Amino acid sequence: MSSCALKGNRRAPWFLMLLAWPAVVVHADTAVTSLPGNRFAANPLPVANQVVVHKGERRLELWRGRELLRSYRISLGLNPDGHKQQEGDFRTPEGRYRLNARNPRSDFFLSLAVSYPDKADVARARQAGVAPGGAIMIHGLPNQPKWSPDHYAKNDWTDGCIALSNADMMEVWMLVPTGTPIDIRP
Repeated sequence: MSSCALKGNRRAPWFLMLLAWPAVVVHADTAVTSLPGNRFAANPLPVANQVVVHKGERRLELWRGRELLRSYRISLGLNPDGHKQQEGDFRTPEGRYRLNARNPRSDFFLSLAVSYPDKADVARARQAGVAPGGAIMIHGLPNQPKWSPDHYAKNDWTDGCIALSNADMMEVWMLVPTGTPIDIRP
């Protein structure tokens, strides 16, 4: 199993538990907290309805319609060129998927699951006689780092996931609802 896999057996830090608090109401184009007196009520956060990853540029973008909301630097799998072909190839997949789950208690600072593999990926792997792999996520840094912060900032280091800084991951977590389409381009 990929080291980017969802883990759910550890208790989340107290501040991450707040992320699961049912205080955010998502409207068609904005997220507004429903708690009275909250400063976000006057300045609603924009909600992305599309995530685009440009692998070659190491960039993740959040879009709402034709409006670019945010852009972030990312790290990819250790073998980033080309579409993921099989389990253990350290490639980040390419194509159109969905962000279909979120986990505040992963081995990394937050994680959003990418719906890889889809039916076409499974069929392609089956025809080649290999496992397609899975557990592809957008996530922050490891909770137990193996390298210096500089290494994570300057290198591709995941098993095939899309990694951001923890600060950027927190913002993506707040602006991207479950079910959002993600387009991963070469």
